[in-house]
Amino acid sequence: MSTATRFRRSFGAASATTLGVLVAALFGGFGQATEIDPAALRSRALSLFQPLPASMPGSSKDTPARVALGQRLFNDTRLSLDHSQSCNSCHRLDGGRAGVDNLPTSPGVKGENGSRNSPTVLNAGLQLAQFWDGRAADLHEQAKGPLLNPVEMAMPDGAAVVARLTADASYPTEFATAFPDESAISYELVAESIAAFERTLISHDRFDEFLQGDEKALRPVELAGLQAFMDNGCTACHSGAGLGGNSFMKLGLVKPYTGSADPGRQALTGLASDIHVFKTPMLRNVALTAPYFHDGQVSELGEAVRLMGEHQLGRSLDADSIVAISAFLGSLSDQTRAPVNLISPAASP
Repeated sequence: MSTATRFRRSFGAASATTLGVLVAALFGGFGQATEIDPAALRSRALSLFQPLPASMPGSSKDTPARVALGQRLFNDTRLSLDHSQSCNSCHRLDGGRAGVDNLPTSPGVKGENGSRNSPTVLNAGLQLAQFWDGRAADLHEQAKGPLLNPVEMAMPDGAAVVARLTADASYPTEFATAFPDESAISYELVAESIAAFERTLISHDRFDEFLQGDEKALRPVELAGLQAFMDNGCTACHSGAGLGGNSFMKLGLVKPYTGSADPGRQALTGLASDIHVFKTPMLRNVALTAPYFHDGQVSELGEAVRLMGEHQLGRSLDADSIVAISAFLGSLSDQTRAPVNLISPAASP
């Protein structure tokens, strides 16, 4: 296997220049990383991060029948007005995808794009809330939104969704098996089924192996990146099991972010203090889920790291730190997921 192939598996699609820098970092540019004590670094990391849990909150009643039903619904295009879109259209899991479509924003049934980047569904139930602005409390509530959103799947109401499923020859039986105490299909049960499936989407990566005691799970450059990630204060927003997703923060905390006019949570709360405030994204699988930020306008992971240092921390990260942090972030990729070639913002629909 070529070095470039190895890095593409770890970091997703990247330019030849980026790959060259990463190769240099791993094989010659980070001699200082060999001086890092993995045991001490792991001890420090465990004060800030936790391994992903074996099960997701709210999953205690998720039977195999409910999960199987939810998986079918997640992939069923009949949940959209013109039978063209499913949940998987924007949050792709087929072909080893990492729960995203790798587009800046996603097209809906009428060809119109949404206003925000579609985040990954992997580990999504670990977050304090759903959507960039946190308007849904949990996966159940989130699942109800896109189906009725006029730009996304555009169904007129929950009754129309239920009517389509009831007309199917097999769905009534599957719902009865999954929810034996319920007399009929309902929109709430549709959402709960999809949520049950999504609660199974817990990823597995090398960083967790490191946290759990395998001090050789991370390469020297990744250890250097983990140290730089903590030393530079990235953990102020990206900590816990998901390395994010557990707080709301203003984008442009130190230096204004001028790339988007999106008001963030202010559109939801009406509070002046919530202007440009968004849920901090989880960094699990971040190397597989480009492009970045709520507007999807940054396609390179290293550039996203640089911009976050500048806008959120007031730091001008040097090239070595950016490469090392990017390498560390690559260790957060689910080992069963495959990188894909990204579509640039200019080339997207």
